[in-house]
Amino acid sequence: MTNLLIAGGRVIDPASGLDRVADVAIAAGRVVEIGPALTRSPADRVVEAEGRIVCPGLIDPHVHLREPGQEQKETVRTGARAAVTGGFTTVCCMPNTSPAIDCPEVVKYVLDRAAHASCRVFPVAAATRARQGVEPTEFRLLAQAGAVGFSDDGDVIESAGVMLRVMREIAPLGMVFMQHCQDPTLTRGASMHSGTVSTRLGLIGWPRVAEEIIIERDVRLVAEARCRYHVQHLSSNGSVEIVRRARAAGLPVTAEASPHHLVLTHQACDGYNTNAKMNPPLRERGDIDAIRDGVADGTITVLATDHAPHTPDEKAAPFEDAPFGILGLETALPLYAEALVGSGAIGWPRLIELLTVEPARLCNLGRAHRGDEGLGELFVGGPGDVTVIDPDAPWTVGVDDLSSKSRNTPFLGREVRGRAVVTIVGGRVAHELAVTA
Repeated sequence: MTNLLIAGGRVIDPASGLDRVADVAIAAGRVVEIGPALTRSPADRVVEAEGRIVCPGLIDPHVHLREPGQEQKETVRTGARAAVTGGFTTVCCMPNTSPAIDCPEVVKYVLDRAAHASCRVFPVAAATRARQGVEPTEFRLLAQAGAVGFSDDGDVIESAGVMLRVMREIAPLGMVFMQHCQDPTLTRGASMHSGTVSTRLGLIGWPRVAEEIIIERDVRLVAEARCRYHVQHLSSNGSVEIVRRARAAGLPVTAEASPHHLVLTHQACDGYNTNAKMNPPLRERGDIDAIRDGVADGTITVLATDHAPHTPDEKAAPFEDAPFGILGLETALPLYAEALVGSGAIGWPRLIELLTVEPARLCNLGRAHRGDEGLGELFVGGPGDVTVIDPDAPWTVGVDDLSSKSRNTPFLGREVRGRAVVTIVGGRVAHELAVTA
């Protein structure tokens, strides 16, 4: 295995508070030294990182890799390739596959496929059988098989009784339940945000309260069960306030924001643009401002792409019939930088924290649970997972920048700034854009 020296970059490790110009040496797949002006002689290769950010490998706790059963959209292999292109060294894949990831055998299948992937892949298992919201799965057996969390993502657990039972059974494991917050009785036939654009297009609108009412209900159940509870792809200003109150009350509640909900409004759906059709839907400027403020004040602690590939034929259907979802992995970093760093809401160290140590903590991937195998941090003896970022690199998103098997994104042609130029997984360069060796 190649010994690497990443030289002269701004090393940011939020877990330790490190933020200084330094070198990072990697040997035999592990970090062996961090410090200024390290000797170059042991290195087989030097990655010059002057003017760039060097940080722990980015982690995305919410992606859809579609395998098993929907390989025409994405596979573990192609999704991992998209991940390293975007600077992510670890992803956690959702269970809405065919069959669902609801038994140890399917968990092990995904992990077997991940063994040959470009990045680390951890499955999130279904919380109910076949994600039907009726019968809880075998949580302990799924955890033992390698699941890092539980969710019926793509569908909410509609029954409060089932939800409470799920929480009570997950709580002793110390693992997280991730909720797709959507009351289906309020969204039947809906395909975009309920507002002026849906009215003009003649489409059934999707109200904010459909998301907020589930979070409000679940927060009360968390107070009863004390289960770690995570709100996925939060989209509403009211949802931010509910989570803020829950966290202020000391409840184990966290939430995530996705890049599209930080930079796009429902106006992107104009002209029946199916590439802007997503679940939950794009909303209004006030919602974007509230989500950004929630990130800034610590209400929202995780950033996650909800990478959701679909085929061109599927997205070519009429708006009401086209599937929800957008690619996220390749374009997330510059969009987060635009929405959060460019706006002054947070700085790069906090952005890195939201993309590394926080998602690692969410899915029990950090040192507290995995010791020297812990992810989301840069430490001597730890895994050689590193992302090198050029924060000032301007680029225009094009088809050739997408490594996913699918192409469903409204960001093609968008001018952005900031990019992962090198992604290193376990000491191996998994992606390289433009470096001087």
